[in-house]
Amino acid sequence: MPKKPAYTPEHARGGVHAELPAIETWPNQYRGYEITITIPEYTSICPRTGLPDFGTITIHYLPDKLCLELKSLKYYILAYRNLGIFYENAVNRILEDVAHACKPKWAVVKGEFTMRGGMHTMVEARYPRRK
Repeated sequence: MPKKPAYTPEHARGGVHAELPAIETWPNQYRGYEITITIPEYTSICPRTGLPDFGTITIHYLPDKLCLELKSLKYYILAYRNLGIFYENAVNRILEDVAHACKPKWAVVKGEFTMRGGMHTMVEARYPRRK
């Protein structure tokens, strides 16, 4: 059986800079409360194998002046469906796009991905970034 080529820098960068739909926001009317959004139908494509990846994305944040608009967030997440991107990159990209859109006081994005090769993967990224 022929050996597959090694992971390349192109694989690693896959999807990181792809153009995705904007996440819209609306003005927050209250302070001091947290929002958790669970998206159980996340899908993307492995940039190396071309196989589909499935998982649940959870966004937990403390809004400041803006809140995420859910319909635009849904379209944003659906855009990953045909995107070649690793789990780790997807979670970090979602965090960056959420932080850019609503500028929360803090945010956590978690990705819990279905089993592949007998391994269950969970990825978590936080804003602001730890130094």
